[in-house]
Amino acid sequence: VQLQASGGGLVQPGGSLRLSCVASGNIFGIGVMGWYRQAPGKQRELVATIGSGGSTNYADSVKGRFTISRDNAKNTVYLQMIGLKPEDTAVYYCNAGKWGNQYWGQGTLVTVSS
Repeated sequence: VQLQASGGGLVQPGGSLRLSCVASGNIFGIGVMGWYRQAPGKQRELVATIGSGGSTNYADSVKGRFTISRDNAKNTVYLQMIGLKPEDTAVYYCNAGKWGNQYWGQGTLVTVSS
């Protein structure tokens, strides 16, 4: 399984971005997909996950501002981010679980700054 993330960039506080992650390769059996992030000097943390049936889970810090979704026909998971804050600045990584294995994308940088 290969994961290609895109959509990061520089945005002002209060702005919006949408991240996308396309899965390719042997994608049969992929279950939960999600987004994690790692800020400078900090550990990687969960942002949001979505099951194959659409059930979602969010970190408390992003509830009400971020929305995760997936299009199984396009093998793509999205992260819509609104109301961005400077503390959201991080490298965002796409993740997919398949039969007990975890797969990671290369990361996309989100910088929230004025």
